[in-house]
Amino acid sequence: MSLVKPKKVLGQHFLTDQNIARKIVDSLGSEVPDILEIGPGMGVLTQYLLQRSELNVHVIEIDRESVEYLQQHFPTLQHIWSEDFLKADIAARFSGKFNVIGNFPYNISSQIFFRVLALRNRIPETVGMVQKEVAERIAASHGSKVYGILSVLLQAFFDIEYLFTVSEGVFNPPPKVKSAVIRLKRNNVEALPCDEDFFVQVVKAAFNQRRKMLRNSLKDFCDSLPAEFAEKRPEQLSVGDFISLTCQIENLKKNKA
Repeated sequence: MSLVKPKKVLGQHFLTDQNIARKIVDSLGSEVPDILEIGPGMGVLTQYLLQRSELNVHVIEIDRESVEYLQQHFPTLQHIWSEDFLKADIAARFSGKFNVIGNFPYNISSQIFFRVLALRNRIPETVGMVQKEVAERIAASHGSKVYGILSVLLQAFFDIEYLFTVSEGVFNPPPKVKSAVIRLKRNNVEALPCDEDFFVQVVKAAFNQRRKMLRNSLKDFCDSLPAEFAEKRPEQLSVGDFISLTCQIENLKKNKA
């Protein structure tokens, strides 16, 4: 299939290498038939998704010209939503679980992952191509300089795999940075043993002042932080440590009350 030269939309760089496109699609499991592709553009991934007969393919695209192109060139594509993924009522479109895939626009990739996180009980698997630094941050282990908010919150509920790096030359227009493909698979954690909203608050507060020791960055949550955490900085804590810390702060607040 020949694809017309696309324009750049919303910070997106369109993939032109068919081998990479096929490799991305092949990275997706097929246990759940419904699949939502975010930002399909001119359909470089869509064409390979449609070749997988076990998949029920949905796409969501905010750019109207791209939507018209998809309608004209993919007559078997039954579900095309001309909407913004970040604003659309995605869960209402599916009766059960669905997977997510896409070459995510660089400028909203973190927001996309936060939306996936919010829908985590409906999305067993996500395969996405993002800026390499974002992929590294999401997959980073504690102790890494790039380990942060997105790392902890996503890893609490997903197993993360950094699959492969993608060079600049396979995009139109070529970005100034490398890209990477990552896969998120929902883990077995149904719920955290602490208040999950409070867990998010603790993680964000810690990393928003990442150079400070936790006894300083979290002083608004607790007068005296547990000794095992007080002198540490946020990148030193694993996901399990953050969960334990949140539980202990909750208990301290309850006892104080």
